[in-house]
Amino acid sequence: MSVVTIAELKAQLNLDSDLDDALLAAKIDAAEAYASSFIGAPLPDPLPATIRQAVLMLSAFWYEQREAALTGGNAYSVPFGVHDLLQSQRAWAV
Repeated sequence: MSVVTIAELKAQLNLDSDLDDALLAAKIDAAEAYASSFIGAPLPDPLPATIRQAVLMLSAFWYEQREAALTGGNAYSVPFGVHDLLQSQRAWAV
Protein backbone atom coordinates (compact mmCIF):
# COMPACT_ATOMS: atom_id res chain seq x y z
CA MET A 1 0.00 0.00 0.00
CA SER A 2 1.29 3.43 -0.95
CA VAL A 3 2.25 5.96 1.70
CA VAL A 4 1.51 8.87 -0.63
CA THR A 5 -2.17 9.01 -1.60
CA ILE A 6 -3.80 9.58 -4.95
CA ALA A 7 -5.53 12.63 -3.44
CA GLU A 8 -2.13 14.15 -2.58
CA LEU A 9 -0.86 13.55 -6.11
CA LYS A 10 -4.04 15.01 -7.60
CA ALA A 11 -3.48 18.15 -5.49
CA GLN A 12 0.14 18.29 -6.72
CA LEU A 13 -1.05 18.02 -10.34
CA ASN A 14 -4.15 20.18 -9.82
CA LEU A 15 -6.40 17.39 -11.16
CA ASP A 16 -10.07 17.07 -10.26
CA SER A 17 -11.05 14.00 -12.28
CA ASP A 18 -11.07 10.33 -11.28
CA LEU A 19 -10.33 9.11 -14.82
CA ASP A 20 -6.59 8.52 -14.26
CA ASP A 21 -6.66 7.13 -10.72
CA ALA A 22 -5.19 3.75 -11.73
CA LEU A 23 -2.40 5.45 -13.67
CA LEU A 24 -1.70 7.84 -10.78
CA ALA A 25 -1.51 4.89 -8.36
CA ALA A 26 1.01 3.18 -10.65
CA LYS A 27 3.14 6.36 -10.80
CA ILE A 28 3.08 6.64 -7.00
CA ASP A 29 4.11 2.99 -6.61
CA ALA A 30 6.99 3.46 -9.05
CA ALA A 31 8.14 6.69 -7.37
CA GLU A 32 8.03 5.10 -3.92
CA ALA A 33 10.06 2.13 -5.19
CA TYR A 34 12.58 4.55 -6.73
CA ALA A 35 12.84 6.54 -3.47
CA SER A 36 13.27 3.38 -1.41
CA SER A 37 15.98 2.14 -3.75
CA PHE A 38 17.77 5.50 -3.70
CA ILE A 39 17.83 5.75 0.10
CA GLY A 40 18.76 2.07 0.41
CA ALA A 41 16.03 1.20 2.90
CA PRO A 42 12.27 0.76 3.08
CA LEU A 43 10.34 4.02 3.30
CA PRO A 44 9.90 4.99 6.97
CA ASP A 45 6.52 5.42 8.59
CA PRO A 46 5.67 8.17 9.22
CA LEU A 47 7.08 9.45 5.96
CA PRO A 48 9.37 12.50 6.36
CA ALA A 49 8.25 15.59 4.45
CA THR A 50 11.34 15.48 2.23
CA ILE A 51 10.59 11.96 1.00
CA ARG A 52 6.89 12.77 0.56
CA GLN A 53 7.80 15.80 -1.59
CA ALA A 54 10.29 13.78 -3.65
CA VAL A 55 7.69 11.04 -4.31
CA LEU A 56 5.09 13.65 -5.30
CA MET A 57 7.54 15.43 -7.62
CA LEU A 58 8.65 12.20 -9.25
CA SER A 59 5.11 10.82 -9.61
CA ALA A 60 3.88 14.07 -11.16
CA PHE A 61 6.87 14.21 -13.50
CA TRP A 62 6.32 10.65 -14.71
CA TYR A 63 2.59 11.30 -15.12
CA GLU A 64 3.20 14.39 -17.26
CA GLN A 65 6.20 12.98 -19.21
CA ARG A 66 4.99 9.54 -20.27
CA GLU A 67 7.29 9.02 -23.24
CA ALA A 68 11.06 8.85 -23.52
CA ALA A 69 11.27 11.58 -26.12
CA LEU A 70 12.89 14.98 -26.27
CA THR A 71 11.88 18.01 -28.27
CA GLY A 72 14.53 20.57 -27.46
CA GLY A 73 16.06 21.32 -24.08
CA ASN A 74 17.70 18.86 -21.75
CA ALA A 75 16.48 15.35 -21.04
CA TYR A 76 15.89 14.52 -17.37
CA SER A 77 14.93 11.11 -16.07
CA VAL A 78 14.39 12.51 -12.57
CA PRO A 79 13.19 16.06 -11.86
CA PHE A 80 15.65 18.54 -10.45
CA GLY A 81 15.68 18.41 -6.66
CA VAL A 82 14.45 14.83 -6.11
CA HIS A 83 17.90 13.49 -5.24
CA ASP A 84 18.56 16.50 -3.00
CA LEU A 85 15.35 15.80 -1.06
CA LEU A 86 16.18 12.10 -0.66
CA GLN A 87 19.87 12.54 0.16
CA SER A 88 19.32 13.31 3.86
CA GLN A 89 17.46 10.02 4.34
CA ARG A 90 20.03 7.86 2.54
CA ALA A 91 21.34 4.82 4.43
CA TRP A 92 25.12 4.97 4.19
CA ALA A 93 27.18 1.80 4.48
CA VAL A 94 30.61 2.22 6.00
